[in-house]
Amino acid sequence: MENPLVKKILITLGFLLVYRVLAYIPTPGVDFAVIKEFFDTNSNNALGLANMFSGDAISRLSIISLGVMPYITASIVMELLAATFPTLGQMKKERDGMQKYMQIIRYFTIFITVVQAVGVSMGLQSMTGGHGQSAIIIDHMTFTIIAVFSMLAGTMLLMWIGEQITQKGIGNGISLIIFAGIVSGIPSAISNTVKSVNSGEMNFLAVLAILAIMFVTIVAIIYVELGERRIPISYSRKTIVQNQHRRVMNYIPVKVNLSGVIPPIFASAVMMFPLTMLQASSNTWATAIADLLAPGGVVFNVATFLMVIFFAFFYASIAFSAKDISDNLKRQGGFIPGVRPGEHTKEFLNEVASRLTGFGSIYLAIISTIPFVFVNALGASFYFGGTAILIIIQVALDMMRKIEAQRTMNQYNVLGHVGL
Repeated sequence: MENPLVKKILITLGFLLVYRVLAYIPTPGVDFAVIKEFFDTNSNNALGLANMFSGDAISRLSIISLGVMPYITASIVMELLAATFPTLGQMKKERDGMQKYMQIIRYFTIFITVVQAVGVSMGLQSMTGGHGQSAIIIDHMTFTIIAVFSMLAGTMLLMWIGEQITQKGIGNGISLIIFAGIVSGIPSAISNTVKSVNSGEMNFLAVLAILAIMFVTIVAIIYVELGERRIPISYSRKTIVQNQHRRVMNYIPVKVNLSGVIPPIFASAVMMFPLTMLQASSNTWATAIADLLAPGGVVFNVATFLMVIFFAFFYASIAFSAKDISDNLKRQGGFIPGVRPGEHTKEFLNEVASRLTGFGSIYLAIISTIPFVFVNALGASFYFGGTAILIIIQVALDMMRKIEAQRTMNQYNVLGHVGL
């Protein structure tokens, strides 16, 4: 009998392999020596951060250079609109409406991708190498058209891969693509660090300090991510008798970090969209603003800190529905001891979720900014910062949970067949 879990894992790995192959397919019409020279001198600014999320696709000017960030940006805008307009929010809850909702996100992704691709291609036209050679080796208008269509095709293909992983594989496809991109760049980041130590550019004590910061960050992330508040549930005697042959959960687990890894990703997407456009411009004012918002700077870190908190509360309000939980409990004959069913239960759950989200949002904001401030001051790359570590650990833990859930489901299926 074919193992569904193995099949899903193989499908996931297969799609991630396709993603990594796409990262090496270049956009036609550019001088890659000039591109490499440019990225070697801009590895610690906004382009370096975007390059990390793209899995080094930007430094190769791949057809997937824009990565999944246009899709994430479109999703952010749609989530904000759904929270503002009840009609759009209701559309999201219905099966047919959800398909229309996702279609709107795809169209909006196309629009954002085209805007960014035009901005990048125009920025490349003014880029020159150390010897004055242009980054574009074909007609500029022709290159703009080719670049827009190439990057649009790459981004839409990447979006499709993410959706296929979510539907047929294990885990969230978009998160796994970002995870794979970051992990693929870690060996190179470690190699560059070793070279810096060997050449004397970085002190060995700095490396030890970076490792210590990473260790503390990893321990803190694991500790908080596995933390949860268990709200006790009691059931009426009738419900217990009806379900005597099935396990009835006697508590509601509410995670400390309800929003997961989404807030740092959303915050990064919001910060990178204008930064990518500003970085591509040769205008003096645009360059000055880009420098002011450069990763590692005070403005960038403060903006990221505040946006992570905002998106943590925003996404937690979407992911955790106190009303749905309250209604389900009432239908199943369950109640929280000391709390009346219905509206009082909803208010109690909202209060618990708000307190936990308050702590979880501060935790996410600190992890997303403070570790990178220290490792950046020590000369390390984005790969050793809190955001990268958070995404890697979060996605890995989520994968482990889903694999365990799939294994449990398979065991029940096997027992069901044996019983028959």
